[in-house]
Amino acid sequence: MSLEMKVMEGLPGGFLWAAVKAGIKASGKSDLAACLVDGVAQGAAVFTSNQVVAAPVTVGRNHMSATGGRVGLVLVNAGNANCATGQAGLDACNSTCTAAAETFGCIFDEVFPSSTGIIGVPFPADKVIAALPELKASLGNSAEHAKSFARAIMTTDTRMKVAQTSLHTDDGEIRIFGVAKGAGMIHPQLGAPVAPHATMLVYLFTDVEAESSQLRELIPLAVDKSFNSISIDGDTSTNDTVLLLASGASGVRLNDQNKAAFAAALNEVCQKLAYAIVDDGEGVTHVVTLHITGARNEYEARQIAKSIAHSPLCKTAWSSADPNWGRLMAAAGYSGVEFDPAKVKVRIGEQPVYENGMRSPDFDEARAHTVMQQRDYTIRMDMGQGDAECRFITCDLTAEYVRINADYST
Repeated sequence: MSLEMKVMEGLPGGFLWAAVKAGIKASGKSDLAACLVDGVAQGAAVFTSNQVVAAPVTVGRNHMSATGGRVGLVLVNAGNANCATGQAGLDACNSTCTAAAETFGCIFDEVFPSSTGIIGVPFPADKVIAALPELKASLGNSAEHAKSFARAIMTTDTRMKVAQTSLHTDDGEIRIFGVAKGAGMIHPQLGAPVAPHATMLVYLFTDVEAESSQLRELIPLAVDKSFNSISIDGDTSTNDTVLLLASGASGVRLNDQNKAAFAAALNEVCQKLAYAIVDDGEGVTHVVTLHITGARNEYEARQIAKSIAHSPLCKTAWSSADPNWGRLMAAAGYSGVEFDPAKVKVRIGEQPVYENGMRSPDFDEARAHTVMQQRDYTIRMDMGQGDAECRFITCDLTAEYVRINADYST
C-alpha cells in the first residue's frame, strides 16, 4: 500500500514556509528550506543517539538549551550533512544561523538548523548565506509553500512525506502538520530532549498554545511508537532530528482536559510519517510489520523485532517473497532475549508457519508466498511468555538499495 501524501489547506497558523535553490544539490533542485514563526514558537526536540553527530545537531541542541525551547526560525539544507567537518563545520553552521537571524529578523540562538546529505564534505555556508534573501522573499502560508519546504529537504526520497490532522476542543480547533524526509540510513534511535546523544528529519508544527515543558513531555511518547519503531537498513544516522513547534496561534491552551486528545492526534501524525519513510525506502518493494506478542516486556519484544528487521537473510527473503520461517526464528534466537522456542508461534499474514518447536502442520508454502507478494503485510510472532507486545515497521533489502548506496558519494 504505497502512500500518496498531499498537503491540504487548513495548516496550523503562525508559520510561514519557503524553499529555494542554493546550489548545494548536484541535481540543481531546491535544497534550502525555512519555516519562519510569527513571533516565537515553543519547541521540543529529540536527536540521534549516534556518538558521531553533525554540526547542526550540536548547534541545535545548544540553542534549544540556551533558549529553553524557543524557536523563531527553522533552517534546513539538503545535499550536505555538515558532519565530520570539524570546527570548520561548526563555524559554518553558526555563521549561517547568524546570517539567517539578521535576514529574517530573529535572535541568533532561536534559529534551529538541520542538514542532510553526504557526510564529510565541507559545508558551503557561502551558498546558504547568499540564498537567504530569496528564501525570505519566498515565504508564505499556503499549501504550496508547505509543499516547497517538504520537497526541498528530500535527498534520495522519491516523494515528499507529510501528514496533518485537526483536533476540535471546547475552546476551538487545534491543527497539527508534520513534514519528514528519509529513505535510507534509517534506524532512528532518538534520545531524550536536550540530552547528549540519507538521515531522518521530522518537523511537527501545531498552533496549540503550550509551554516547552509540556512539549518535552509529549514528544518522547510520540517518537517511541513511531520513529523509534521503524528501520530500513539498521543504520542510525548522524543527523536524525525530530522537532515539535507550537505557535500558539489557535489561542487554544494545552491543558489537562485536551492533553490526551492532543497526544493521540500527535501520535497519529507521527505514525503516518514513520510509515511513509519506510514505504519510500531506498529500493523497497515490501513493507513488513513485525507484530511481536506474548513477550515478558515491551523492551524484549522490540529487541526481537529489531533482530529480525536487521537480518540481511530475512530482508533478502522478503524481497523475493520467500516464506523462510527458519530465518525468522534464527534472528529471534540471537536477539539476546531468552525464550522457549517450543512456545513460539509464527504467522505470515494469517498463515501459520511455525509452532511447537517445528514447522506448523498447517503450513502452506504457496499461500504464505502469496501473502508475501503483497506490498504490505504482517509477520506475527507470539513468544508465549507474557502480555507485552510491539509493532515494528521494516522492509525488504533489494539490489536497488545496493545500487543506490554503492556509489552514493560518487
